[in-house]
Amino acid sequence: MAVKKIIYDQVFLSQKSTLANKEDLNTALDLCDTLLANRSKAAGLAANMIGQSKRIIAFYIGSLPFMMINPKIVRKSGKYMTEEGCLSLSGQRQTVRYKEITVTYQNLDFKEVTQDFSEFIAETIQHEVDHCDGILI
Repeated sequence: MAVKKIIYDQVFLSQKSTLANKEDLNTALDLCDTLLANRSKAAGLAANMIGQSKRIIAFYIGSLPFMMINPKIVRKSGKYMTEEGCLSLSGQRQTVRYKEITVTYQNLDFKEVTQDFSEFIAETIQHEVDHCDGILI
């Protein structure tokens, strides 16, 4: 697919994303390509960061990119404060995150999946889901 430009417009990024469907698969693939192109600067991306207001996120599990369509955090535990950066914003900001989360999402075949995540991957997912909800750190 294609590497897209990162969006910095906070008004656009503050808008809630809409549910994705099969017609948005190219957006997911573009998001993955853009994540790979920004590997040294980003642990994850949300589709609105490339100008598509859809509930799609991409992040790394180890060295491999992983994508979620229509992610929703359904359980969280282990609240803590952390400092995060964002490719669309300058500097670091403090925010609340949870050490362990359970997420329901659709995979690239649009099959429903429920999966547990912890530590840094959980933090990254929370950051990207916040983007989908129009929440900036």
